[in-house]
Amino acid sequence: MYRCFIFLVGLLFSLNFAGQSLYFPPTVGSTWQTITPASLGWCEEEIPALIDFLADSNSKAFIVLKDGKIVIEQYFGTFTQDSLWYWASAGKSLTAFMVGLAQQDGSLSINDPSSMYLGTGWTSCTPTQEAQITVLNQLTMTSGLNDAGNPDCTLPSCLQYLADPGTRWAYHNAPYTLLDGVIANATGSTLNQFYINRLRNPTGMNGVFLPLDYNNVLFTNARSMARFGLLVLNKGTWNTTPIMTDTTYFNAMVNTSQGLNQSYGYLWWLNGKASYMLPGFQIVLPGSLHAAAPDDMFSAMGKNGQIINIVPSQNLVMIRMGNVPDGSFIPNFFNNDVWELFNQVMCNQPCTFTPVITGSPLVCANDPQIYSVPEVAGSSYVWSVTGGNIVSGQGTNQISVLWNNGVAGTVSIVQETP
Repeated sequence: MYRCFIFLVGLLFSLNFAGQSLYFPPTVGSTWQTITPASLGWCEEEIPALIDFLADSNSKAFIVLKDGKIVIEQYFGTFTQDSLWYWASAGKSLTAFMVGLAQQDGSLSINDPSSMYLGTGWTSCTPTQEAQITVLNQLTMTSGLNDAGNPDCTLPSCLQYLADPGTRWAYHNAPYTLLDGVIANATGSTLNQFYINRLRNPTGMNGVFLPLDYNNVLFTNARSMARFGLLVLNKGTWNTTPIMTDTTYFNAMVNTSQGLNQSYGYLWWLNGKASYMLPGFQIVLPGSLHAAAPDDMFSAMGKNGQIINIVPSQNLVMIRMGNVPDGSFIPNFFNNDVWELFNQVMCNQPCTFTPVITGSPLVCANDPQIYSVPEVAGSSYVWSVTGGNIVSGQGTNQISVLWNNGVAGTVSIVQETP
């Protein structure tokens, strides 16, 4: 006879975060707990080389959070903790988050035609061609609109058909910028009203979007950028306050969104994929976007080196504001250079963390069940099971468990990654 039971779901879900729970600074004031690099076992003597590189490359601010606490916070020149700077295209990732909030509220669906919110005639395409472009295409840079000429121009005369939506990936600023109008028209709020009410106030961020030519550009201080990174690290929850509850959207946002550029989500850049594409080129390049960075990192990146790096496996957020000499649309090469030096600061230590376990909480006695965690190259996996026996898979990212006749059981894992 099979006897079914539910094991300790609460314990399983308590393993969502790495090592320690995340710290969140108060939403008012400048209090933010710190932790020393030495207490983490980092090589403090390597920090000056990193700071010198950042200074020589026209940086304005650099912050590293570990478990939500500040480990490194450095400002350069006359730039201070209160100074404001633009996010450039790093703001795309925040816009993607706000689109998710609007969908969560029921104000829009990303599968709707963009013309439902922008009105017909927002492009120079035929009505049939235009009706095929969706909000999802805007989020994934697959609108099919021609990005030659002035890629910032949002006038209908600039937005001309080149390919069917979803068949071509191109880093095209104008369709992204028009997501601001999608949000405003769908929610009945201005872009800034929506940002302030739904994102800025609940997290203690500051700043506003300002119009620059065809674009709306977010200006904040560096700590606001770090606050947004911390929010996303915690999967859309600020401390105990849920902000994004649509887990399906969130997971899609930070994973490969289409088959053309594996390293692109919903306006987020993804590391550790088999190939990537870069702005301005129709070339698929082999390998990871940032070879020196952790494979599970995803990033918001903007012109002149505006960066938010989020590394779930290490509970780490890194932000950088400033300028870079090459003026590239996204600072992928510069970001990799930063990571090469930052790895020396961390002494290339392995990271031990507790990832989210996937598997059924409803099990039956003498019935095998599969449990797994996302695979990270080079990791070691040590599983522990009570109330059952591991049949196979110990040492890998997936195990088979044969449950006993008890009334409860647990599954846990400690994963170590280089």
